[in-house]
Amino acid sequence: MATSSSFSSDVLANSTNSSSSSVELVITPGDTAIVLLSAALVCLMTPGLAFFYGGLVRRKNVLNIMLQNFISMGLVTTIWYLGGFSLAFGDSKGGVIGNLEYFGLLKVGMTPNPDYGPTIPFLAFFVFQEMFAIITPALITGAIAERVTFSAWTIFMALWSILVYIPVCHWVWGYGFLADLGVKDFAGGLVVHCTAGMSALAGVLVIGRRKIVGESGPHNVAYVALGTGLLWFGWFGFNGGSALAANGDAAMAWVTTDVAGSSAMMVWVVLDLIKSKKPSMVGMLTGGVAGLATVTPCAGFIRPWAGFVIGLMASLISYGAVIVKTRVGWDDALDVWACHGVGGIMGSILLGVFAQKEVNGVSGLIEGDGYQFGIQIAAACIIGAWSVLVTVVLLLVINIGIKIRVSEDVEMVGLDILTTADHGAYDYDREGGSLGDIGTSVKDPVGSASAVMGTTKDGVVSDASSGTELLPTHTDAGSDEENKKKGKKEGDDRKGKAKKSKDKSSSSEKHKKERHH
Repeated sequence: MATSSSFSSDVLANSTNSSSSSVELVITPGDTAIVLLSAALVCLMTPGLAFFYGGLVRRKNVLNIMLQNFISMGLVTTIWYLGGFSLAFGDSKGGVIGNLEYFGLLKVGMTPNPDYGPTIPFLAFFVFQEMFAIITPALITGAIAERVTFSAWTIFMALWSILVYIPVCHWVWGYGFLADLGVKDFAGGLVVHCTAGMSALAGVLVIGRRKIVGESGPHNVAYVALGTGLLWFGWFGFNGGSALAANGDAAMAWVTTDVAGSSAMMVWVVLDLIKSKKPSMVGMLTGGVAGLATVTPCAGFIRPWAGFVIGLMASLISYGAVIVKTRVGWDDALDVWACHGVGGIMGSILLGVFAQKEVNGVSGLIEGDGYQFGIQIAAACIIGAWSVLVTVVLLLVINIGIKIRVSEDVEMVGLDILTTADHGAYDYDREGGSLGDIGTSVKDPVGSASAVMGTTKDGVVSDASSGTELLPTHTDAGSDEENKKKGKKEGDDRKGKAKKSKDKSSSSEKHKKERHH
């Protein structure tokens, strides 16, 4: 974010609170427009994340995961308005937390603030920052998907935002102690991805594995693709808007963001081809997201060639992290730790490697600055440890009063049917192929529950009470030749049955005529 830790060099480079009074405060229409537009782009990322996660989970849990994402827009905005923004960006108290001078948007108006965007209204900075606060806790939902009660999650989200996100935001972007040490984070590698990713891992370890892991793949890859498109579109505002100005730094961040996401996507495709001999749509999209998350902290400090290299490294490291978490048994359902946690930390450290002074006033190892490299590592360790510690404590305390996990029966049946009130509003068809058709039929919750819980050896969901086949689950497609043979056999079987039925009908008609005569 373009504050004390990452302000564009031609606006307020290396500024401090004590020197901000000398900055000329003049609202620039172009700067204001790009910040407001970027706020809208980042706002769009939370619905995009809901679709991304919604497509990846089992169809019986899609509404629940979307609900957990969208509630952040209402809950976190309320917290941000009532005091969260002030605690993050108010006058620092010991470098740890801000004061309440901006409570309820007091002193936050149409004039600029010298510390947070001298060429834009302070209100524009407020709403831009609000969107970052909204999406960060929503990222965590993907790791603990399909097993957490909505009430417990809502309480956790509120407390986590106050105790993790807001303090870390102040440490890095609000003139806190890490900013004083020289830590840089252009758009959220530490503040957003490190906090969410490490908290996601802590949540997985505390809450535990799902009862059924690997039962099926993504229920709707089209949702995943739509979500990725919205996320990528919003990421230009996420990173490019963090320059807080319509200038060269914004353009550089825009380009490095796109280049890193693209190179990461291509590497993931190659890795899938090597492993499976086939490209994976979900893998390709995941690779793009990993690259975007990794370049976030350094997007405005590096050149495009470095963004390309960072994208390559992002896919390799995040792909390896997915393999590691699978082998050790961490049930990070949607790879939040592997892509956001590992990616955000790696990108923050690589900032200390590839940053160039002529881009935005910061030098990395390639220019001989070992201090920046070291302080970036230290900041990642501090923020990661704080995120894990607070998350573990919060989950244990909340679980004393409210059970965090749903029961095993609810998990088996699906959280949509038994924990959301909206499932009956949709026509849940068998394919789930359109935006209005999500999941399985819920007109009879009892029948739907038995349908979800029964699966035949051929990968077909069946009603456990009647044995009636209802819909196919996600299985390997097999070779084209096998599918052709299988289709031909099924066609021959249908023809044979039709012929037998016809012969039987003819024979019956013949007997009737004989009896008549």
